[in-house]
Amino acid sequence: MDFATWEPVYEAILDDFGYDRAGDERARDWLASVYERRAVEPYEPAPDAFGGETVAVAGAGPSLLEDADVVREADRIVAASTGADSLREIGFELDFVVTDLDKHAETVREFTKAGVPVAVHAHGDNVSTLRQSVPALDLSSVVPTTQAAPTGSVVNYGGFTDGDRAAFLADHLGAEELVFPGWDFEDDSLSKEKRRKLKWAERLLYWLEQRRNERFNILDGRRDEIKTDLFPFPK
Repeated sequence: MDFATWEPVYEAILDDFGYDRAGDERARDWLASVYERRAVEPYEPAPDAFGGETVAVAGAGPSLLEDADVVREADRIVAASTGADSLREIGFELDFVVTDLDKHAETVREFTKAGVPVAVHAHGDNVSTLRQSVPALDLSSVVPTTQAAPTGSVVNYGGFTDGDRAAFLADHLGAEELVFPGWDFEDDSLSKEKRRKLKWAERLLYWLEQRRNERFNILDGRRDEIKTDLFPFPK
């Protein structure tokens, strides 16, 4: 994802939530500084790591275990947030984890120690979590990410929530097809803010499927209700 293409979408998200761009940048810079201080190279996946393959972009919704067959039939698995924990518990080996370390920092540490690549996301609301958790990770298994402009070792593949960022990462790595087990847009157990974030995830997946010339089945029956007037649709 070219940042010039992502930036107007990012600015629309900031405006909608009232988030502070400077906060995202401070979090990004702190994460970059860890690599600078330790002189460690982050994990750098090959650009075509998923070339020609079907990738399961696994969400952390309650339907994930019911969708285990979808995961099993995919060539690769990119798991978002605690979806990674759930899949590991039932025996799946993951190809990538995407997380801002909310809820499962200890599991993320275990993944990095085992050599599973983890895209660790820095944003304005998780600086304290980063400071507590990142030093214990195997940094050579971590891809440091931001939703602001990339800098130093910190990259931006696009996306906002763990789930849609996982989809953008899979796209960046050349996935032929994306499937979406464990996504529950209508999960009433979520907070109001989490539901608002899922609305943005939905918009961003709608944008991504247009960029890929693909139709994601989780958006079937939902496209007509997706509000796209909140942000420009860069090509």
